[in-house]
Amino acid sequence: MGVYLNPKNSGFKRAIASEIYVDKTGLIEYTNKVLGTEQGYLCVSRPRRFGKSMAANMLCAYYSCGCDSESLFAGLKAEKLLSFRSHLNKHNVIFLNMQDFLSQSHDVAKMLDQIEKSVVQELKRTYTQVQWQESERLEGILNQIYSDLDEQFIFIIDEWDCIFRELKDNEEGQKKYLDYLRNLLKDKAYVDLVYMTGILPIKKYGSHSALNMFTEFSMTQPLFMAEYVGFTETEVKELCDRYQMDFAEIQRWYDGYSFEEGHIYSPRSVVTAMLTRKFSNFWSQTETYEALRIYIEMNFDGLKDAIMKMLSGERCRINIATFKNDMTTFRSKDDVFTLLVHLGYLGYDEKERQVFIPNYEVSEEFINALQGEDWKRL
Repeated sequence: MGVYLNPKNSGFKRAIASEIYVDKTGLIEYTNKVLGTEQGYLCVSRPRRFGKSMAANMLCAYYSCGCDSESLFAGLKAEKLLSFRSHLNKHNVIFLNMQDFLSQSHDVAKMLDQIEKSVVQELKRTYTQVQWQESERLEGILNQIYSDLDEQFIFIIDEWDCIFRELKDNEEGQKKYLDYLRNLLKDKAYVDLVYMTGILPIKKYGSHSALNMFTEFSMTQPLFMAEYVGFTETEVKELCDRYQMDFAEIQRWYDGYSFEEGHIYSPRSVVTAMLTRKFSNFWSQTETYEALRIYIEMNFDGLKDAIMKMLSGERCRINIATFKNDMTTFRSKDDVFTLLVHLGYLGYDEKERQVFIPNYEVSEEFINALQGEDWKRL
């Protein structure tokens, strides 16, 4: 067991030890279903503080052969699955938190080099029975392990898109990063499953994506992952009963991320409201409203007027197809609004193709961003 290869289950252990833990282990039913198949490439994007890392830690705890997690899943939904014991702690897992690597280097080339050195070191320390060839690259090492021992790996990649959020203007570095992931993961016999999570969907260059093997589950198209984006209405009602909180007020403050499958609530906001017994702007406290103002001030083709109408309860029809899945390539109001959907500032009605301000908490954030001299000059 190591930090990156077959990690322990400490992250998931902390989650279920918390005063409020909402069981999302039903996700395992789907990952088990696509394990070892062409559909086993999953990219799940959702806003900050919507449980991305918690899901990644849960999957690590379940699959990693570097720990024993049976007691942690006792009484949870996953335990009732027919496939539960077939895969419980029986797989090799490589866990990569890309934000951690980028924070150490702030440079794409150095970051990728650090990933290579760190994971290769743990692999060589673990697989001492392998007679290593000349290759020192991670791809070559994994190919050799598969060739010699017939062992495959599950890749769990958290904060996959941090480069596109923090190095927004480094297009060369972004392409290098996408090429690295493609070469490491695409059409490789040693890959058993890839679960990748972040805020942004996969970046598009030209007419194709370097990672076109992934099935994407996003805020504009959650598909059957909708119930794992945030808290469902049923889950929130149960918490309101437990903490004697007014469900109607919870709805007003935190509801609004509505998909065809039902209403979804911001997990951080709901949990904090329950624990503090008060209603306030909790989710957006994790990021200053100045970040929102940057996009508002672009004011593409009537963006300001559209936001004012949405603050009054109206909706705005948009085309999400032109969005390039980054934070710099904007050609229209539609591109800006699509980004704001992925960031959690707008809800999206997939059927009607309309955006709207989802709840009172987010509307307060828009009001804060609209105030000040910078906005008045638009």
